[in-house]
Amino acid sequence: MITLSLIGIGSGNPDHLTRQAMRAMNAADLILIPRKGEGKADLAELRRAIVAEVVTNPANRIAEFDLPIRDEATTDYRRRVDDWHDAIAGVWADTIAAQLGQAGRVALLVWGDPSLYDSTLRIAARLRPAPQIEVVPGITSIQALTAAHAIPLNEINGPVTITTGRRLRDEGFPPGVDTCVVMLDGECSFRHLPPKGLQIWWAGYAGMACQITESGPLDEVCERIVARRAAARAEHGWIMDIYLLRRAPDHAKP
Repeated sequence: MITLSLIGIGSGNPDHLTRQAMRAMNAADLILIPRKGEGKADLAELRRAIVAEVVTNPANRIAEFDLPIRDEATTDYRRRVDDWHDAIAGVWADTIAAQLGQAGRVALLVWGDPSLYDSTLRIAARLRPAPQIEVVPGITSIQALTAAHAIPLNEINGPVTITTGRRLRDEGFPPGVDTCVVMLDGECSFRHLPPKGLQIWWAGYAGMACQITESGPLDEVCERIVARRAAARAEHGWIMDIYLLRRAPDHAKP
């Protein structure tokens, strides 16, 4: 049987790895490294650097593969994502079979944590024959964000909603909470909110050496975040960012 270890690696900083993650990487017969194209080549390079620093087992093999490109022409978002995940699972299966056959331990390094706004577990569930799945938790982008700003995630006895840029744009600030964390936002969807009474804490490349941050009242820092995000993406060819929005106490909803 194939055992597939999905290993959370935080932001790609080796200091974010747990001892459990290091053991799992060294126990693997095969480590998979996905490539996302020339514009994101440094993401694969960060994974390579982690492997080079952490893995001491000479029996480890490394296999790199190109991720399929998602079809953006299909208007049905869910179908588009499902088809993409099917294609990725097919590439995983082919790569594993070519390297190991039907038995062995495989490690896949996952940004952040495999359980938080990440589809790795859903893709792994598509593999046939089904492997034994092992999840090694990692530091999430939410933890990296709050650490970067030295703020708590929640207020005293306060709930938090984690949502996406798409939903923030279409549905507004989540009802019933005063704090929300927004992930997967390629459009700076906070621009669609009435800014009065909202504070924002934003980070690009949270936890990485090239981390950038902004914070303050949304109406004061909104355009600065948009400009810095655009400049950083132009410089690196990609950006991963995340932000926390919080209502000021006098604007809190019952």
